[in-house]
Amino acid sequence: MKLNENQIKLIDAQIKKLIASESFFGKMLKEHGIYGIESQEDFEKIPFIDKAELRDAYPLGIQAVPDEEVVRIHSSSGTTGKPVIIPYTKKDVDDWAEMFARCYETAGITKKDRIQITPGYGLWTAGIGFQAGCERLGAMAVPMGPGNTEKQLQMMQDLETTVICATSSYALLLAEEINKRGIRDKIKLTKGVIGSERWSDKKREYIARELGIELYDIYGLTEIYGPGIGINCDKQTGMHYWDDFIYIEIIDPATGKTVEDGVEGEIVITTLVKEGAPLIRFRTHDISRIIPGKCPCGREYPRLDVIKGRSDDMFKVHGVNMFPSQVEELLGRIDGVSSEYKIDIAHDDEKNRDIIMLTVEAEGRVSFDDTALKIKNLLKQVVGVTPKVVVVPVGTLPRSEKKTKRVFDHREE
Repeated sequence: MKLNENQIKLIDAQIKKLIASESFFGKMLKEHGIYGIESQEDFEKIPFIDKAELRDAYPLGIQAVPDEEVVRIHSSSGTTGKPVIIPYTKKDVDDWAEMFARCYETAGITKKDRIQITPGYGLWTAGIGFQAGCERLGAMAVPMGPGNTEKQLQMMQDLETTVICATSSYALLLAEEINKRGIRDKIKLTKGVIGSERWSDKKREYIARELGIELYDIYGLTEIYGPGIGINCDKQTGMHYWDDFIYIEIIDPATGKTVEDGVEGEIVITTLVKEGAPLIRFRTHDISRIIPGKCPCGREYPRLDVIKGRSDDMFKVHGVNMFPSQVEELLGRIDGVSSEYKIDIAHDDEKNRDIIMLTVEAEGRVSFDDTALKIKNLLKQVVGVTPKVVVVPVGTLPRSEKKTKRVFDHREE
């Protein structure tokens, strides 16, 4: 997807503002001799930035406006290092609400809906983004935040919530609780807006079936406003993203070269009108592709395919590179296996070799021993790794209100 003329002008203006601000990235651009762009070729000479550099600018080195123009900050979790703090101007907050409202509208949600918001509030961008978009749309927000499943289900029934916003992990937990309690006929949900983590087709099918809802993938990340920069429409042919606010390119993560539309690679995002902390060529590490052509829904906005995983989620066992998404896809082929799994990797010092143990859930109607053997053989055949497989009853593995951690690499401990 090449830059259009207007996007080139907007990015040129962003570069000039960054340099004038003497911010962390303004200085970086000057060091590379970049003072503006006039073409795609100029743009592709700009070096990438990633989360490590944002952490280097902690706490507010990436701020590109005076303090008096900043009305809010948000932050990444900081679980793997210093958190990344992102300042927002009033325009940034308004633009984010506008994009989020556009997401709701694309999902067929209207001001007549009642939207129950379960993601967290606070420094994290999730809850407040879902709420701001809801209010901009004019729908009723039910700002529950995470946890307290008992209260969630009570409000869902009493207020006759029609839309649930959640991570896929929490949507799964709610679906299982509704199923367990036999209250499906008291639930009025029609749609689910799901974000924050990738999820398998098996999990998607279970949540849709058990809650009786249409599911919509919402995309976003803290560094680029937050959730709400893209969502799929009812044609389910990829996520439309708002190219009047952001520019997306796909690169080969190994070479950094831009790939053609339709080719899978790493998503790189440039903000076009962000004020508080503009980012140019930010490597997200999310893996997807731009879908060529026009969507059957008729919208002109370009589309991203579903997020396949992250380039930094890769782990290596016995010299083989593996992604959690590969495991999910293979588990989806085995009858009776749920969407939940856990991967533990350790090193056997005595034998001087790595060991991978895969714990999966299965329904009681299937033989656990046979299922374990099928999974073991399938991974050996397709991936080239032979894991130890443990099969446990459905509901054994922990459920999460946020993102579910799948891979535990004990070699790093």
